[in-house]
Amino acid sequence: METSELPPDGSGARVIPLRAESARRTRGERSEAGPASPEAPGPEAAEPTGPSVLEESIERLAAFVRRRVDGDYQVDEFGFDPDLTDNVIIPALRPLYRSWFRVETIGMHHVPDVGGALVVANHSGTLPLDALMTAVALHDEHPARRHLRMLGADLVFRLPVLGALTRKQGATLACNPDAERLMSSGELVGVWPEGFKGIGKPFKDRYKLQRFGRGGFVSAALRTGVPIIPCSIVGAEEIYPKIGDIKPLARLFGAPYFPVTPTFPLLGPLGAVPLPSKWYIEFGEPIRTDAHEPADADDPMLVFNLTDQVRESIQHTLYRLLSQRRNAFLG
Repeated sequence: METSELPPDGSGARVIPLRAESARRTRGERSEAGPASPEAPGPEAAEPTGPSVLEESIERLAAFVRRRVDGDYQVDEFGFDPDLTDNVIIPALRPLYRSWFRVETIGMHHVPDVGGALVVANHSGTLPLDALMTAVALHDEHPARRHLRMLGADLVFRLPVLGALTRKQGATLACNPDAERLMSSGELVGVWPEGFKGIGKPFKDRYKLQRFGRGGFVSAALRTGVPIIPCSIVGAEEIYPKIGDIKPLARLFGAPYFPVTPTFPLLGPLGAVPLPSKWYIEFGEPIRTDAHEPADADDPMLVFNLTDQVRESIQHTLYRLLSQRRNAFLG
């Protein structure tokens, strides 16, 4: 709120504007037109009100349904459906992102507005909600509203319904040929190299990065010449604290683990509700690969060194973010 000012008509009355913009507009109008008339403005002077949020939502939903009925939408060769992603999947995840986990992003300017890039992040949380929240962050917080084309394990795509939705959101199998095709076409690709070792680790090992594999993601980046962007996620470790693993049930369901948390399976379906931890997602300074030749992707020492550089960058950032937060749930 601005400080009190005397109007230019010299009346001595104090005017306290609610908004700076409206105050500046009022002062300009008075200086041109002279003293304000004491008469109240007529109905015709009132500013027209636009459609409400509910009306806009209904209009968007109706337009979306019309496009689906008319077939007026596109799906790429990987099954990515941007219309469905923007109007159904991302809005469904947004309350979790904004209100439940209260995600804050840092370093979004390190992600390019256009062109291919590889986002490499730590993996945790028993269920892969960290990947979904990263996708929402890049869609909602990035100026270019970029879609994250995630690389996932084959187990994800074998699941009924969820596998199809994952494809429609833009994910594809975690293999170098698919990753290279996406990055060569200018897409933003996301990979979580720890895989199930990271997401299924016990709570006592939280925020300790597991092995990053053999550096296949680095080879893909070298062949396409795109930057590697380290991404550090704090908060996901606390949503499902894994304190045990029922291996017979894991083998029965064909899963890498069957987690035991303080609330699951003790509370049944209610135990599947994630704890409302406070999240931070930081995108680090890009690591350039365009100074190397594509043939350098076959150099095991170079691949190892770059993989270790990415891993160390993420680990140091995790330690820094953890040292700055006061509480896992309050931030």
